[in-house]
Amino acid sequence: MSPMILFFALGAFAGAARSDLSVPEPIAKGMSLYLMAAIGLKGGIQVAQAGFSSGIVLALAAGVALSLLLPIPAYALLRKAGRLDRVNAAAVAAHYGSVSVVTFVTGTEILASLAMPPAGYMVAVMAAMETPAIITGLLLARGALSAGGRGSGPGLWHETFLNGSVVLLIGSFVIGLVVGKEGAAPVLPFFESGFRGVLCLFLLDMGLIAARRLRETRNLTWRLLALGIAIPIVQGSLGVFVGSAIGLDVASAATLGILAASASYIAVPAVMRLSLPQADPGISLGMALAVTFPFNVVLGIPGFIALATRLGA
Repeated sequence: MSPMILFFALGAFAGAARSDLSVPEPIAKGMSLYLMAAIGLKGGIQVAQAGFSSGIVLALAAGVALSLLLPIPAYALLRKAGRLDRVNAAAVAAHYGSVSVVTFVTGTEILASLAMPPAGYMVAVMAAMETPAIITGLLLARGALSAGGRGSGPGLWHETFLNGSVVLLIGSFVIGLVVGKEGAAPVLPFFESGFRGVLCLFLLDMGLIAARRLRETRNLTWRLLALGIAIPIVQGSLGVFVGSAIGLDVASAATLGILAASASYIAVPAVMRLSLPQADPGISLGMALAVTFPFNVVLGIPGFIALATRLGA
């Protein structure tokens, strides 16, 4: 019954009912910038207060390994069970190995509302998990890429490593790390007081987009719809188990599971547009945004929190 989840449900209802409710694109982009800057800054401040530890190194290593390896079984499932061709399977697998910033923000806010905030360095883990999956996805599609004459060169790598969301997240994290809580005191009220309200409006917009994307997509078979739910369940559970195994606290282990279960629909599509123009974005975005994102927000996140709590106990 969180307001954030209910705003998402309101947007989904409005989109499905063909309401003319909409959030102007400049405002939606502004909210994205605000949310990413806020989570990066607050994460950096928390790490500055707690200091570096072996837990940070282990969490970063686990996150990168998950992002690098998760697309491989996802690709096999998409090829066999989903019956996708090599290029589309690779593109979708890259989406499912990378992470969704909005899913991460929603999960951490739900944990905070339960008085279980994850460690601040999980922001750095999230940023580190964006790129490895893209590299794996491109390697999986290497034969098709060679045939098409695309998928490499400075433009691709620039898009991958200097993607706007990655730059803003890491940059604001570093700023928080450098200035600390005292240095950030003049601007911290701006990033803290309005955060949850902005997130509610942003999730309203996400609900609208998800419902309309699902309504408009024509290439999503029942097999792909099922995989859009099965893949995050398996990957998220694995992330929770890995987080618990390396000694993360309950909230951070749950967050690692939430990251592993999320599917990118911002950073990866931008890269895939350049590197895999043959892939159908309707399939990858339809699965990530219209199926997996709503599932995670409504059922996945509380499920991974419950699993992490059980393992932690």
